[in-house]
Amino acid sequence: MHLNNLLKAILWNLMINKKLSPSMFIGVRGKGIISFGSGEPDLPPPKKVLECKANYNDFKYGLIAGQPELRESLAEEFKKFKATKEDFVVTNGASEALDLAFRAICKPKNKILLHVPYYYSYKPLVEMNHFVPSFVKTHKGKIDIDEFEEKVHNAKAVLINSPSNPTGRIQDIKTLKFIEKITQDLDIPLISDEVYKDLIYERENYMLSGNHVVTINSFSKTFSMCGARVGYLYSNDRAIVNNVIKFKTHTSMNTNILAQRMAYYATKVPQSFIDAHVKIWKQRRDLIYEGMLELGLEVWKPEGAFYILPKIKNPRQFVWDMFKKYKVITYLGEWFGADDRVRFSYALNVEKIEEGFRRIKKYLANR
Repeated sequence: MHLNNLLKAILWNLMINKKLSPSMFIGVRGKGIISFGSGEPDLPPPKKVLECKANYNDFKYGLIAGQPELRESLAEEFKKFKATKEDFVVTNGASEALDLAFRAICKPKNKILLHVPYYYSYKPLVEMNHFVPSFVKTHKGKIDIDEFEEKVHNAKAVLINSPSNPTGRIQDIKTLKFIEKITQDLDIPLISDEVYKDLIYERENYMLSGNHVVTINSFSKTFSMCGARVGYLYSNDRAIVNNVIKFKTHTSMNTNILAQRMAYYATKVPQSFIDAHVKIWKQRRDLIYEGMLELGLEVWKPEGAFYILPKIKNPRQFVWDMFKKYKVITYLGEWFGADDRVRFSYALNVEKIEEGFRRIKKYLANR
């Protein structure tokens, strides 16, 4: 190999191995860029949220657990579980809720069972807190029940995400009920990441429940409020809730009060607002899924959320080249535990999806 080409190859490997991370792409915008990367809805938040204005009290400290009116509204949403406002802690997005849940439940070296592929923050959050991630396989995005049953006995906690980021797949109700029961029988806390619970195309959502279940959710996806950073944790195990409040007191303290008021208004929007958004997501799902099949890619059909995870040859080179040469952002599957795949978010309008596919076709034709 010519020396210049060798140097270029070495530099390329150094750049691609050093630079490719989610932080490289989050919030990136610019002329001509098509982003299939971040799961940031392009649809507008509720009108009442946009009209929300700050007042003097918004700049004071708030309750660590969250403002009472928001927690009361959440309790109303969870009334079939006999929830009260004391069962909720309002957090800085779902990621903080997850972090606090891990800390409240586990001790260093405890195992937390995750299903693969997983959201890219799960593994780092587990490891940063000195817990040990344990993994169960999925088949076309569906949890392997036999392996789950084998591994759950050694876990201190279980984390389930359905609909899934990054696959868009939902777990069968039979599977969810099995997981719900076996974790209850073994007295193992079950953390349920329900961030996409409202964005399901194929059936009604089945929410995991029970005294051992900790529910995580946010206002980012359903209500297009990613930047507001409002999430919450729900549990009717008071010891877990109190532990979460203790850790939050000494980390972030209260969640932004103005953002909480925006979230309160979001809880009051009619179901028709959500239904209208889901209809749009489903149309985009159909478009991108059919587009992947036309490209000859192996892919699982998303059943919820707004992600799709095709199998792509040389995924690291694909992600790098699509960004540097074609201004198309995609996310590397290895961040999600899927080394041979690339994650696409379809949280962008039809025109951008179609333009993105034109660029991808051009890349694949020239590869």
